[in-house]
Amino acid sequence: MSYSSYSSGTATWQERLEEKCREAQIHPPVFQIVSDRRGGRTAWSSTVTIQGQNISARFWYDGQYVNNAKEDAAEVALKHLNGSTPSSPSQSRTAW
Repeated sequence: MSYSSYSSGTATWQERLEEKCREAQIHPPVFQIVSDRRGGRTAWSSTVTIQGQNISARFWYDGQYVNNAKEDAAEVALKHLNGSTPSSPSQSRTAW
């Protein structure tokens, strides 16, 4: 399923981030999916690497919503590139 199928004409956060990287003439974002076993379930999140910096998604998701984790990481990264801070939990996940 393509990213565009998730929206009705509006660019996704991932698409916006890729466009911002093109405009800034930096390497495209590289996404990584991460998991954390929690009891009988697995929680999923994402990180995105831009200019050698790893930026984590703010939240953890159920497996069927892995794309939401990538969207979350892309939103945080785009706001970081634009110089604003995200409006919720810590970007650093060292305690996880």
